[in-house]
Amino acid sequence: MSHNADLAARRAAAVARGIGHATTLYASRAENAELWDADGNRFIDFAGGIAVLNTGHRHPKVQAAALKQMDAFTHTAFQVVPYESYIALAEKINALAPIDGPAKCAFFTTGSEAVENAVKIARCHTKRDGVIAFTGGFHGRTALTSALTGKVVPYKKDLGPQQPGIYHLPFPVEAHGIDTDDTLKMLDYLFKADIAPDAVAAIIIEPVQGEGGFLITPPELMRALRKKCDEHGILLIADEVQTGFGRTGKLFAMENYDVRPDLMTMAKSLAGGYPLSGVVGRAEVMDAPIVGGLGGTYGGNPVACAAALAVLEVIEEEKLCEAAKAQGAKLKARLEALAQRNDIVPMAAIRGLGAMIAFDIVTERGSFAPDAAATKAVTTKAQANGLILLSCGVYANTIRLLAPLTASDDILDEGLAKLEAALTV
Repeated sequence: MSHNADLAARRAAAVARGIGHATTLYASRAENAELWDADGNRFIDFAGGIAVLNTGHRHPKVQAAALKQMDAFTHTAFQVVPYESYIALAEKINALAPIDGPAKCAFFTTGSEAVENAVKIARCHTKRDGVIAFTGGFHGRTALTSALTGKVVPYKKDLGPQQPGIYHLPFPVEAHGIDTDDTLKMLDYLFKADIAPDAVAAIIIEPVQGEGGFLITPPELMRALRKKCDEHGILLIADEVQTGFGRTGKLFAMENYDVRPDLMTMAKSLAGGYPLSGVVGRAEVMDAPIVGGLGGTYGGNPVACAAALAVLEVIEEEKLCEAAKAQGAKLKARLEALAQRNDIVPMAAIRGLGAMIAFDIVTERGSFAPDAAATKAVTTKAQANGLILLSCGVYANTIRLLAPLTASDDILDEGLAKLEAALTV
């Protein structure tokens, strides 16, 4: 059996440099919120495959559903020979999603594909080209989605000219000196200076920015965007790739708001570790592309659809939305206590909805000044202590916590103890 060092050497020789790693370990096996590496070391997983494992590694019900489907068939291409699991999943999502009126779905493979197709659908429906996104937003790494993403390094560096028709507004962040009024003022400026509102197909926003630092969209901004969209015939797209399926204490993060989007993108925890993404939206909008205008060879794979149906059952049966709220409260309380200590790396801005929790590492207490080097040191020390931990944020100084919603209190306590050790000076 290969060890971490052997695999690292083989990876360096065989895999493209541009694919980064948050850790230096290589997975051997995993169960719920625990993972073992190729050297046999055990870790508490506070990353969840970047919010993919809300139902944990290898949930028995999800595994059983996938295995049952594999015994029947693994692929036909839905555009060639369709199958029931795709339709059943669409019916279920349509009934659950916070969309006004009748809804329809289309399934794909990755989050980037979901976003690309949401934009395509919006352009087909409105017969317009422009799309407005936000600084700090992350929507993917393809040509279109990297243009939508509001961060240059590493997502746009050296890629040359970006896709046309994409515009960015500053996202309201207290630490950056920007509030909702500033954002809306810039939207009005954008309509005067760069693109008329009747040329904009969609505004896309994450209810909680993921890679941008777990920054929550203010309710007043979401309401104002909904109003602007209604005034000008623009579609509102909620990118729920990272926020969906119980993570924020609601099945979808948009349920935390009193407005509804026209389209929503989904991926990550939709299928409990199997590759699946989708777009759900108002039926008349979803039906805008002509027949054949949507799809993909692997889109809505039958094994992944079967797993996703099981994921939705697990979320309901195990009350994972409530579990997310309880987990988030536990994490926040522990972080607030740690932040008061003098022997801890300076922490700031503890925040989050449900179990989508984050905090910043800063140069000194009471400051917003980011400390990316200290943040990297914390994640490195955490790994040495047996904890998988992710950073994020525009200034790479945010620690995000994404433990499975199925993690036991004992595992959470153990992980928090390891986090405390990593933060201790």
